[in-house]
Amino acid sequence: MATFLYKTGRFAFRRRGLVTLLWLAVLVAVGLAASTAPPPPADTFSMPGTESQRAFDVLKEKFPAASADGATARVVVRAPAGQKLSDPAQKAKVEGLVAALAKAPDVVSASDPFKTGTVSKDGTTAYAVAGYKVSALKLTDEAHDGLDAVLEKGRADGLTVEAGGDAVKVEAAMGGAEGIGILVSAVVLLLTFGSLVAAGMPLLTAVIGVAVGSAAVTALGSTLGLSATTSTLAMMIGLAVGIDYALFIISRYRAEVSEGRERADAAGRAVGTAGSAVVFAGLTVIIALAGLAVVNVPMLTKMGLTAAGTVAIAVLIAVTLVPALLGFAPVKVMPRLERRAIQGKPLTARLQRRADRLAARTKPNLGTRWAQFVVRRPLLVLAVGVLGLGALAVPAASLQLGLPGEGTMALDTTQRKAYDMLSESFGPGFNGPLTVTVQARDAAAAAGRVGTELAKVEGVATVTPATPNAAGDTAVLNVVPSSGPTEHRTEELVTTIRGMAGAIEADTGAEILVTGQTALFIDFSRTLDEAMVPYLGLVVGLAFLLLVLIFRSLLVPLKAALGFLLSVSAALGAVVAVFQWGWLADVLGIEQPGPVMSTLPIFMIGVVFGLAMDYEVFLVTRMREAYVHGARPTEAVVTGFRYGGRVVSAAAIIMTSVFSGFILETNDFVKMVGFSLAAAVLFDAFVVRMALVPALFALLGRSAWWLPRWLDRLLPNMDVEGERLNRTHSVQIAKGGPAAPRPAHRTEAEHDYSV
Repeated sequence: MATFLYKTGRFAFRRRGLVTLLWLAVLVAVGLAASTAPPPPADTFSMPGTESQRAFDVLKEKFPAASADGATARVVVRAPAGQKLSDPAQKAKVEGLVAALAKAPDVVSASDPFKTGTVSKDGTTAYAVAGYKVSALKLTDEAHDGLDAVLEKGRADGLTVEAGGDAVKVEAAMGGAEGIGILVSAVVLLLTFGSLVAAGMPLLTAVIGVAVGSAAVTALGSTLGLSATTSTLAMMIGLAVGIDYALFIISRYRAEVSEGRERADAAGRAVGTAGSAVVFAGLTVIIALAGLAVVNVPMLTKMGLTAAGTVAIAVLIAVTLVPALLGFAPVKVMPRLERRAIQGKPLTARLQRRADRLAARTKPNLGTRWAQFVVRRPLLVLAVGVLGLGALAVPAASLQLGLPGEGTMALDTTQRKAYDMLSESFGPGFNGPLTVTVQARDAAAAAGRVGTELAKVEGVATVTPATPNAAGDTAVLNVVPSSGPTEHRTEELVTTIRGMAGAIEADTGAEILVTGQTALFIDFSRTLDEAMVPYLGLVVGLAFLLLVLIFRSLLVPLKAALGFLLSVSAALGAVVAVFQWGWLADVLGIEQPGPVMSTLPIFMIGVVFGLAMDYEVFLVTRMREAYVHGARPTEAVVTGFRYGGRVVSAAAIIMTSVFSGFILETNDFVKMVGFSLAAAVLFDAFVVRMALVPALFALLGRSAWWLPRWLDRLLPNMDVEGERLNRTHSVQIAKGGPAAPRPAHRTEAEHDYSV
């Protein structure tokens, strides 16, 4: 692997013009394809194989008119205090509002609450349903403005008027997430490298990679059903790993050049060593993301595959475009003192004083001092780290899952106000009715019996009369629970109804299916629960095998997986504390704390596992490299931190800043994912990889690198450490080949500065 990547990096460096033009051609091609592609579809949610999805499919097939994809708006009206809507004056206002609603742009129908019976028992609240001729995605600004005008007219008449439904415009102000992440990343890179050119290169290559990935998602959006949210998540992951991967290769290039190697050779060795770590780290992320397909939820599958594709592009750019760009500015990526030393140029008086100060400096860098502290007190560090992450994980025990809806929107939105008005006037279960489909030869008669039986069930508030289709083989009835959509009693009610269905089906021969928002939540939770074990088995198993190949050890992959469990548990606990309990809600702009998104835990597990393995590979590869070259276990740990600690810290800060920027987005799922990934990276990089990993290495000693001899003979040698490159270089010198020149003014302090 290292030899192949060495040749790739050297070729890209020498043929930099060709490689750069090829990537620019790819960028232009996908950009043109994206600009001519149809708009991406709206976010959709389906769960193949579940009862809720089967019932939905039945409704779509048997009631084609009712399953039209036109948008709907539910306008809720409440009379002034002390009055009722049945009063002649108030009734006239409501009728006028309905008439205006029917004439609004794109509206094809508007129900009269006095004719349809959608007036509350106390007569103070009613609602009208408006149907549109186009889907919510295709509604124009004129249609949204028309609905707003109707609401304002009703309010001007003294009524309380609010609206819900997908026809209501959702205000979505972008938070500038990408810009914030890039800005913070630029500052960290500048502080790390001390060079504008070196700092700008990871940003440039990461932006190119994200642009290619995002444009590809847009170009294929309408064909593959990829929504705008899918593109946002792919951009989030791609930007973070793109910067990190370029950062590691450029850092290794600087170290190789500072050792006195010829620049093309330094680029090749950087790609051969750090690039090997990048490839394998990228593979772990890709495995974790693509593995989301095991869950069998199309939305998660699309998110995972598009993000995995963007990560693959980031890896390709890191091992090809990064060394090509290094060829255009091969020396300027280093501080002036190192450049002049390598070039053999005399130092100015100021630089000479600086070189003297560096030469006189005997104190090791921060990474070295921290590693020395950890290997001296491994038990203390291990105990503090485990207990700290364990405490952060405690809130995860109170995790409540749910899917987004109008009941979780901010309190000042019209959708949330309409939701609350309906709950107050029609009962808490009105916003989450259950839809029961009955298929039989005589569907009306069978549905009548089903309705009679369901009305006797505890927890059922009302059962609407059955509505048969034109063929008479399917009927639908709505069951309104007495409890709210997210309450546990409603979940128990769904289970009870489904249990009754079996007995009724045996007597009548009818097929009974239950769907609706609450039923959908239940089925989704069960789907995730059933998929969790095979998903973790697939992802962790494949990644374990990959890490065994990289490190030729059994204990290193095992402790990497255990550390991941700690960091993801702590991150999930932080999510519960912030988004569910409301801690720091005002600071982070969370207007309405509530249940955690149902899709978040498994999505976070997939992404965080991949990122956790990133830092494991980057940091431990340096330790492994020192160990196979003869260092003792504790010396290998210190060496790994001397050369890799600063860069891994910078990479973690960059990735955290990129993810944190997405907390400013208005999309709840994107905001929550951004926060959870930022927290997980912080915990995993700075607690697990920077503290627990070296502590465990110090305790295990040589046992950490143990691998049975029979397995060692079976496994191919991936040569991530570049050992074959070192042997090749030694042979060249032994045969009289050119040895790399050593720079003047060479000190350990200078080496630490350049890295």
